[in-house]
Amino acid sequence: MKYGVIQLLSGNSNFALSKNISKYLKLNLGNAKVAKFSDSEISVQINQSIRGADVFVMQGMPSPANDNLMELLIMLDALKRASASRITAVIPYFGYARQDRKTHPREPITAKLVADLISVAGADRVISVDLHSGQIQGFFDFPVDNLTAVSILADDFRKKKLKDVVVVSPDVGGVVRARAMGKLLSAPLAIIEKRREKANESEALNVIGDVDGKVCVLVDDIIDTAGTMCNGAVALKNKGATAVYAYGTHGVLSGPAIDRLRKSEIKEIVITDTIPLHNAARNLKKIRQVSVAQLIGEAIKRTHFDKSVSSLFKNIGKV
Repeated sequence: MKYGVIQLLSGNSNFALSKNISKYLKLNLGNAKVAKFSDSEISVQINQSIRGADVFVMQGMPSPANDNLMELLIMLDALKRASASRITAVIPYFGYARQDRKTHPREPITAKLVADLISVAGADRVISVDLHSGQIQGFFDFPVDNLTAVSILADDFRKKKLKDVVVVSPDVGGVVRARAMGKLLSAPLAIIEKRREKANESEALNVIGDVDGKVCVLVDDIIDTAGTMCNGAVALKNKGATAVYAYGTHGVLSGPAIDRLRKSEIKEIVITDTIPLHNAARNLKKIRQVSVAQLIGEAIKRTHFDKSVSSLFKNIGKV
């Protein structure tokens, strides 16, 4: 424990999750006031000494993404200037992660820009959950712990005690995640081949694998407008699936998502609490949340005491 006493601080993006993490660690949240001036500029005041402390600041980037990102950056700057010994940015949902490479001319790589901003603002390391792509870890020049919620989602589905289960990746890019879930559930893998013409629009084209007469579990990291999940459910039903469940880490649920999910073939949508549910999502009985507070809390504890974080996943699902 070379970085001093542990201190937990939270921004406004997901205060409920921060409180649950602090309960797991049996530590109080620090006294940080994050507010706005009348012109909407963000004001941060750390109302306690953090000199020499090992500080973990919990702030994700759900909607409004830009405000939440700025809150994080300003908090990091305040902590750096207050002489914290080490600053870890705990970012349950890492925004702008889908812009992680150039796919067309004259496009930005915004995930790299955000990584640079977090680094310059004062972070010494990052803890996140299910980054959209693993390469984002390489955008930082310091340690990044990319936790996975797959074990939590698998444990939840296992409680249903259903038979003839197939885990389905909604696209080729999610195969690694779906394979991990399939391994935990001892279930085979299927893949939906799709074409995405532009952002937030997708078309399911073909199902690779046997889903006829099977219970299908669609697994993704982000459920945003829900087009991928809903189109995938239609494709699976057309191929003879008896039921379709959707599991995702980050429930962005923007735009037409709630209406699509309400009308969809999906029996239940299970997401984690990396992003708080908005009112429309809370009112949809198909949607249920499971918590990553214990997972993140354990990662924070192991980081503070210089213990292995990767060993969390050797007994995956048994944090």
